[in-house]
Amino acid sequence: MDSSRSVSSILEPAVAVRREEGESRPPVRRQVSGLDGLRGLAALYVVLFHCWLYTFPGYPSSSAPWWLDGLMFGRLAVVFFLVLSGFSLAISPARHGWRSGGVGEFLRRRAWRILPPYWAALAMSLVVSLFVVPASHFGPPTGSSVLVYGLVLQDVFTAPTPNGAFWSIAVEAELYVVFPLLLLVRRRLNAVALAVGVTLPVVVGGLLAAGSNPVEGDNWLTPHLAPVFVAGMVGAGVVVASDRIRRLPWAWFALLTALPVLALIALRGGVWTVHHYFWIDLAIAPAMAMLIAAVATGRPALLVRLLTTRPVRSLGDFSYSLYLIHLPIVMTVIRRVAPHFVSPGLPTFGFTLTVALPVSILTAWTFSRLFELPFKRNRSWKSLMARGRSRLTGAPAGDLTGTPAGDRRPLHEEQIRHV
Repeated sequence: MDSSRSVSSILEPAVAVRREEGESRPPVRRQVSGLDGLRGLAALYVVLFHCWLYTFPGYPSSSAPWWLDGLMFGRLAVVFFLVLSGFSLAISPARHGWRSGGVGEFLRRRAWRILPPYWAALAMSLVVSLFVVPASHFGPPTGSSVLVYGLVLQDVFTAPTPNGAFWSIAVEAELYVVFPLLLLVRRRLNAVALAVGVTLPVVVGGLLAAGSNPVEGDNWLTPHLAPVFVAGMVGAGVVVASDRIRRLPWAWFALLTALPVLALIALRGGVWTVHHYFWIDLAIAPAMAMLIAAVATGRPALLVRLLTTRPVRSLGDFSYSLYLIHLPIVMTVIRRVAPHFVSPGLPTFGFTLTVALPVSILTAWTFSRLFELPFKRNRSWKSLMARGRSRLTGAPAGDLTGTPAGDRRPLHEEQIRHV
């Protein structure tokens, strides 16, 4: 088979691929099994990372036992979130000729989906940071913190943070703004042009930096992380590709692509890795995209079965809430509760896992029912208020999608879930 034709089959949208005789288009499914499970496990790893981080001081040189070193790579879990975000957001456009369905409507849906729970988590974090335990080495939050974090501008401006996990929310928000432009490049040109156009300037900038390794601060991370988001977008093309492409061993491709990066991390150690995240992020993103593509195509079956079990799938349902609110809980347990019961170090870590982990999960589940699920299940304030009135009065809520009668089109799964 000609190599150029193979690349075209992977990268071009399904509507533009000329299929060979006897080759059928894969069935269009609105729900992609396993992606929620991936979100849930990634969020759980972030919680474990923060339990490790705030128990053992000196990051990235830590006093933790060596057998806990696998918990120190929380940054890579966030990178995985961004790859998964690009993948999930691109599935619906990929199925419709790489069109977003309108820039304004897309941005409205994204704001409706992520901002209400984020603002609720911000209020909670401000209270904890002001009255229980500061969340920043800059001290308690100030008025500038409320302004910067309320407007989701923490990737542009520096202010004492009320929640150290919030940095990635601003990165995602900025990527949402440029997502329609990225789709335009993908539609007008191709996936190669998109990936190269976004990644090459980042690589050149990194090579021109002092020591060829940019020193990253607390903000201005979006340009660096845009390529990992785009890697997910490119990977979404597999979902709408031909059956032949979908049946490729994407999980094995992911493993082979990740092995050199993992070997480098093992060889150079965690401290070196943390100081070179700029390059590690870019190197590991393709493997992450291939893994997500493998799960989206139903392989490996054992992994997909694990990801679709009820506990893992349920964890994915409120993974956004877990990411938003876990850190104030973890820090409160480590710095305010644990010292009264256990000694520092490993005993505190065990205590934190025993107390903070289940409390974070239970609180996140409750938080999601209050501040996340209502905005996933309703598309407008009118719909949300109608549902609320129906619960109070017992009357039918009417059309809860916020669309006129007769135009009740189902919402795509990738449009209603946090990515």
